Amino acid sequence: MIEYIIDDLIISPAPESITFEGRTGVQPYRMPVLNLNNLSMLKRRKLYILVFIIAIVGLFVVQVQFLRIGLNLAKVQFDKKVSEAGILIKRDLANRNQLTFLIEQALLQDTHFFTTSPDSITDASRHFLDDFIKHRLTETGIEAAYSYRLYTRDSTYYMSAPRSLDSSTQVVKYPFELTGFLEKSLGKAVLLELEFPDLNTYFFFQLNGLTIPGLVFTIVIILVVIWVLRSFYWQRNIITTTNDFINNLTHELKTPVFSIGLASKILDQQVSAEHKILVNTIRQQTERLKIHIEKVLELGNLEANKKVIQLKPTDFKPHLEAVCQSFKAIANLENIPFTYKISGETYPVLAATTHLENALNNILDNARKYGNLQEIKLQAERTPSILSIRVSDQGPGIEPKEKNKIFKKYYRGTQRTAQVSSGYGLGLSYSLEVLKKHRGKLKLDSIPGAGTTVTLIIPLTDA
Repeated sequence: MIEYIIDDLIISPAPESITFEGRTGVQPYRMPVLNLNNLSMLKRRKLYILVFIIAIVGLFVVQVQFLRIGLNLAKVQFDKKVSEAGILIKRDLANRNQLTFLIEQALLQDTHFFTTSPDSITDASRHFLDDFIKHRLTETGIEAAYSYRLYTRDSTYYMSAPRSLDSSTQVVKYPFELTGFLEKSLGKAVLLELEFPDLNTYFFFQLNGLTIPGLVFTIVIILVVIWVLRSFYWQRNIITTTNDFINNLTHELKTPVFSIGLASKILDQQVSAEHKILVNTIRQQTERLKIHIEKVLELGNLEANKKVIQLKPTDFKPHLEAVCQSFKAIANLENIPFTYKISGETYPVLAATTHLENALNNILDNARKYGNLQEIKLQAERTPSILSIRVSDQGPGIEPKEKNKIFKKYYRGTQRTAQVSSGYGLGLSYSLEVLKKHRGKLKLDSIPGAGTTVTLIIPLTDA
């Protein structure tokens, strides 16, 4: 005689020669859980980082191009202002006045009209001319550092500014030919050459109103994107860790559920009639727990984009009728009125019928749980392109603020609604994922106190 040891319960005799041990014995083989979502997430992370780097480099290139364009425009505007200042300077130096007379005497080294030395006259002329040029440049909006040279083409006469520019820097020169009084007095063409050092630096500081805000905004964008990506991956890691824990936990639960199921099946064959009710209760609750475990695993696979759904061409109308007939039998047992109307001859869809039936069963089951034992209606109809299945109940309805939350995994509504019936908040989340895999939609319309209507929209293949 072979004994079956199930925890502390020993049943004898047992059929065949199978040994099943509880705490320390042989257990059913459990396949290890391999979650490829982490690998996929790492690939996406690298892709996001690459896109982010490309975007930042592209933004930097655009900023450089804008800066280059701004510098070119500033150069054009500066040339225009210098040209305007040159016209004014040429006009004022064309006539005989105190400044041009003093310059003439300094260039000719003539001291008949002055009691000072020629060097003093030259030095005074240089400073007066410098003040005059500075005044004209300021009038036209130029505040850059500058220098000048006044000379004839053969360099017979020459005068320079009181200050000189650094020879190591790049110098931009703007020559103007002076006509009028000085040209006639000297008998030669006279040139006034304005010199400006390193204009790019000057232009860059002039564009500070554009460059500095641009750099600040670029840095802010980089910091915000880094913060968003970090928060995203932090939350993603939490979700992944939670899902892995739940999936592993459900896999671990499958072993004791299998053990309980096998034990209850053996007990059912051995116990007396008066104890069969207890054994049947154990088997029913075990089967219920098994369904919940499978639902969690299927939902996890759907969210991880694992190919657990294989869509095949099928006529969904017979399957829909079978679901309605099965639910009507359940509703009759609970004295819940249930009516359904299925219009049209065929419902050709591309579907995984098992998952689609489960999704519809979840919607009907919710209507049964929360419908206050009032009438439930199902209406199915087709248009040329879609199949529409509407399930309506007359329950308490759903508050507007909860409409977007009830499709989230593990969400069970307000405390008052959640206490109406037991559950884990997986049904609607699972149904939504299934509809997405079928390229369909799940719509919810609800009026608090008047009931809820859930519509499944599935594309037809003969559209």
